[in-house]
Amino acid sequence: MTESWTIRKGETRSRNGLVACQNRLAAEAGAAVLSRGGNAVDAAVVTTLVLSIVEPWLSGIGGGGFMLRADGTTGVVDTLDFNVISAGNLDPEDYPLTAGRDGDWFNWPSIVGDRNLIGYSSICTPGAIAGLAEALEKFGTLTWEEALQPAIEHARRGTRLDWFTVLALAIDAAGLSRFPASSEIFLVDGRPPRAPERGVDAFLPMPAKAATLERLAKAGARDFYEGETARRIVADLQDGGSPIGAEDLASYRPRWLEPLKHGYRGLDIYAMGGLSGGPTMIDAISELDKTLPTEDPLSGKSALAFARALRRASEHRLRSLGHAGSGSCTTHVSVVDSTGTMVSLTNTLLSRFGSKVVLPQTGFLMNNGMMWFDPRKGQPNSIAPGVRPLANMCPIIATRDGRPYMALGAAGGRQIMPAVVQLLSYVACFGLSLEDAFMSPRIDASGVTIMVDRRARADVANRLSGEFPVEIVEDTLYPVNFAIPSAVMRDGDEFVAMAHPNHPWAATAEEVR
Repeated sequence: MTESWTIRKGETRSRNGLVACQNRLAAEAGAAVLSRGGNAVDAAVVTTLVLSIVEPWLSGIGGGGFMLRADGTTGVVDTLDFNVISAGNLDPEDYPLTAGRDGDWFNWPSIVGDRNLIGYSSICTPGAIAGLAEALEKFGTLTWEEALQPAIEHARRGTRLDWFTVLALAIDAAGLSRFPASSEIFLVDGRPPRAPERGVDAFLPMPAKAATLERLAKAGARDFYEGETARRIVADLQDGGSPIGAEDLASYRPRWLEPLKHGYRGLDIYAMGGLSGGPTMIDAISELDKTLPTEDPLSGKSALAFARALRRASEHRLRSLGHAGSGSCTTHVSVVDSTGTMVSLTNTLLSRFGSKVVLPQTGFLMNNGMMWFDPRKGQPNSIAPGVRPLANMCPIIATRDGRPYMALGAAGGRQIMPAVVQLLSYVACFGLSLEDAFMSPRIDASGVTIMVDRRARADVANRLSGEFPVEIVEDTLYPVNFAIPSAVMRDGDEFVAMAHPNHPWAATAEEVR
């Protein structure tokens, strides 16, 4: 006898503000800010900072990201790039290719010792603190010290230890065990801790990180880049062999950029330009605007249109812009406040637990941003000193009739852009509710083989297999096969929020008035 399960995590509707992200505690922290009169940027910053504690393997202050904000009154969209940057003194010759592997556009060669993937040599200058502080200064109402308080409280208590935490730790225990400060926080005798039984609460406290956040709250965000915190960061990095120096931190600044804009089925879609997933997403929806059928979003015919557009856009990206690796540790936050202002913010450490390095003096994980560079010489995104890599992150905001309509994004490396395109299309082209869009099966066309959700109709794989290699896979927790999205949307005089239905911690939270 076959036993089947139906998993359904419903949307949240409210006339007040909403937060959607990958962790309930972080979403609730953001919603509490809205309840106290804060705005969407306040809530997004607080949510992101708390996420770095409660789900530290995905994102954090040792990484970087992108943010879009759409004003609820004017509809004006601002975009902020606070992604990581390679060290100014970096030498590309320190990242030699493994002999005998030339790679191709979808499968890069390896670097000797995985120096771009793990350890101090994989770390880039982080931008998260500078970016979050910049967003708060321009659009927030909270002080920097106020914004840090929820994260400080969570850091004192620590990450909740449950079965999902243990799973995440077990997956990366071998890498974490290589670095004493990482092992001290996350492991017990080099192995993942056991989850408590009988409903007992247990936590992994982060006292050094709490102390760092407390210092930043008092001294200000620039202390991370030019003060005592910066001195400790640089000392730890250089003790571990990183080329990052004091000048790399002191010179770091986030950038306000003009957003990309493209009309799509009655909506104006805004995305990050430059070294992000935004240009590729715009290429894909430009083709879909002409080729996507007007009926049946889940048919084989629709899937083929998605696959063709996503594949062509991805190939163009790899040949003209370079390629960002397929790490899956990103986190995304979508927020709408009671004025209708929306924020779409994606933050990442790149791989799960980033470089696997926790800096001993400051107690937080560092990114492995070097994996986003093409290891081959002479490519558009080759390893180079003092430059930003090409990122997979693809937060978007859609407006309708000049008002914010949807904030959407996802985690999941190369899977992010295909997920965003399909979810956007399910709503904009086929009129699905946010809940139905998130519950519907998708494909992933970010690699050589098209991945098809096992729940998809039989004609989807049959139709795709005429043009592409196809593999039918489950939409699982690990490995993630179809990204982990979250979104907020306006629906008449209500707002709607939806988090990834399969992720055990993903949640929405509502402003309470």
